Amino acid sequence: MEESSTADLDRIDRNMLRALQSDGRLANADLAKQVNISAATCHRRTQRLIQQGFITSVRAQVDPDAVGLGALVMVGVVLDRSTPESFAAFEAAVGEMKEVLDCNLVAGDFDYLLKLRVRDMAGFNLLHGRRLIALPGVRQIRTFFVLKEVKDNAPLSF
Repeated sequence: MEESSTADLDRIDRNMLRALQSDGRLANADLAKQVNISAATCHRRTQRLIQQGFITSVRAQVDPDAVGLGALVMVGVVLDRSTPESFAAFEAAVGEMKEVLDCNLVAGDFDYLLKLRVRDMAGFNLLHGRRLIALPGVRQIRTFFVLKEVKDNAPLSF
C-alpha cells in the first residue's frame, strides 16, 4: 500500500468516497454517473483509492438484533502495568475475542476502551466472569451498558 494523504484527493475522489461511504454497493456505472465521469475512469480511480489505502474495506452492516446480539456494552479496562509487554499481551488476547468489536488504547481513566456485542445481560455476565477478568494484566474493569445508540458508525466528514 502506498503512502496517502488528503492532499492526494481531488474533488472527484472526495465525491466518490462520500458516495461509497453512503452506499458501498454502488455499481461502478452508477458511481461514475453520480460523480460525472466515465465508467472506465471511475474504475481506475476506485482501484487507485483502494491501492493508496483511502478505501480499506467494503462490507455489509448486519443488524445486531437480527442475529441475536442486541446488547451493546462499553468496557473500560485498566491494566496493572503500563509496559509494552503488558499492552501487547492484552491486545493479542482481545484480538481473539469475537465479542469485541472495537478495542482502543485511550488516554484518561482507562488504558483501553472496548466495544462489545452480546446477546443480553446474562450473556455479558458469563463473558465477564469467564474471559474479561481473566485477560492478561487486567486490574480493573468498568462496564457501561448502552441504553440507546444515538449515532453509530457515521460516515467520515472530509
